[in-house]
Amino acid sequence: MKLNTPPAPHLHRAPSVRFIMCMVLLSLLPAMCVQTVYFGSGLLLQTGLAVSTGLLCEALALQMRHKPLAQPLTDGSVLVTAALLAMSMPPLAPWWLIVSAMAFAVLLGKHAFGGLGFNPFNPAMLGYAVLLVSFPRQMTSWLPADGALQTKLSLNQTAQAIFSGKLPEIYSVDMLSGASPLAALKSGLSQRQTMEEIFNQPAFGSFAGQGWQWVSVALLLGGLLMLAMKIIRWQIPSGVLLGLGGCAWIMNIIDPGRHAGTLFHLFSGATMLCAFFIATDPVTAATSPRGRLVYGVGIGVLSYVIRDFGNYHDGVAFAVLLMNLAVPLIDKFTIPRIYGESA
Repeated sequence: MKLNTPPAPHLHRAPSVRFIMCMVLLSLLPAMCVQTVYFGSGLLLQTGLAVSTGLLCEALALQMRHKPLAQPLTDGSVLVTAALLAMSMPPLAPWWLIVSAMAFAVLLGKHAFGGLGFNPFNPAMLGYAVLLVSFPRQMTSWLPADGALQTKLSLNQTAQAIFSGKLPEIYSVDMLSGASPLAALKSGLSQRQTMEEIFNQPAFGSFAGQGWQWVSVALLLGGLLMLAMKIIRWQIPSGVLLGLGGCAWIMNIIDPGRHAGTLFHLFSGATMLCAFFIATDPVTAATSPRGRLVYGVGIGVLSYVIRDFGNYHDGVAFAVLLMNLAVPLIDKFTIPRIYGESA
């Protein structure tokens, strides 16, 4: 006879994968709404494409591996990967970009290594990095965030642009695409513009990128909610923000005419998305408290180095993947020894 005996008082029942993924999605929802307001309804269509592609690829991989379908398809991990990728994509990016990224993330980034819990690399960042290297122009063409054009593009026109590449006759490609604030900063510096001239451009807001700053604020609030519910721990987000913000502060002191300040870097690009939702992936991150802090700081420092000195305007994806590689070494030197174990 099977007894439903609850755990003893000194044991704690760990939250299920489904509960954790649902809380991550709930925490992402405000930022997705803000991003839709500033950058149009393309995010909704990109999310739908990512979810449908991810579930189909997940089912295909499980079928080929002779694994049961029900639990992996409903645990929410594919939905989180889809949401992270969709938020990272330009709203009017061609449909095949998000489909390719999701297929690569699920089939190669996840199941090629044995499925959930065995993948050494963050699947969403792996799919994103492949597209960024292969199709840099399409992956860096963002809508302007002033809201003027987005209100004129209907959902049907947005879908037409994504699926057929056709834009309404009154709009040109140049009107509906532009550089992100980080890309505009890098471009302006390469043209020897002063920091004041760069920050007077429409792409920049009061303290960071126009529109981007409020998406980042919403991501920060969602991240704090996850911290309060103990879905994630403080070491990785603190490490990422400290590593990136510290580097920006030091370089801004050394040469404020060539390096933007800390506030701009923390609330531009994918900083907040990385700190609270990407780097905190429990499968690919370091495991010990000290190791998580080292891991987070490493991501922050690498992100800044790539942003400021590399060819890519935002180095979050590459920083995460590089630190994923370093996790075994970090764990080796930071996991506390068992009591009584010799050095």
